Amino acid sequence: MEKLSHLDEQGRARMVDVSEKEVTSRIAVARGCIHMRPETLALILEDKIEKGDVFSVARVAGIMAAKKTSELIPMCHPLNITSVEIDLTAQTNPARVDIEALVRVSGKTGVEMEALTAVSAAGLTIYDMCKAVDREMTIGEIRLVKKSGGKSGTFIRKE
Repeated sequence: MEKLSHLDEQGRARMVDVSEKEVTSRIAVARGCIHMRPETLALILEDKIEKGDVFSVARVAGIMAAKKTSELIPMCHPLNITSVEIDLTAQTNPARVDIEALVRVSGKTGVEMEALTAVSAAGLTIYDMCKAVDREMTIGEIRLVKKSGGKSGTFIRKE
């Protein structure tokens, strides 16, 4: 098993030193979903949620979260993210919203955590905006589906 990079020789937490790494183009894609009652999905699609346009707000929340990841996850480096795209897709059987985040950077470390954080925040925002009508929503299946760039190369999840 490989050594965990966020632990020093004594097993103490540390932030990885990336100062000697090459700057490369890096991309990460993460996905997740939020399950809900069919009636809740209908209200979202008909723009009848009292708090406003659920998809627009969730998209902005995902973008903001990607940019703030280093403030939320202790060992993440602050990054100069160059692009964040959030895709929200309504599915009716079962009723849910599929969430996908694509994050890009030219840097010395990857953006996997930023993509995962963006998906999580978008899902939490949908929950927050719809909880008055459906407290049984569940957020889940959050996973990295693709990453490219850097020394470790390309990863593609076989779904």
